[in-house]
Amino acid sequence: MSYNDLRHFADSWGLLGMAIMFLIFVAWPFRKGARQRNEDAANMIFKEDDHG
Repeated sequence: MSYNDLRHFADSWGLLGMAIMFLIFVAWPFRKGARQRNEDAANMIFKEDDHG
């Protein structure tokens, strides 16, 4: 494969693949079963708080 072939692949299918992965990564925290896990992660720093 030459440079131009790889560049053409990256401009078409590579860009599509990266866009799909981006959408998956953005949607992942908002899935139905992740609510409790996200709340636990957000409140983890306050778990052993001695100040009340």
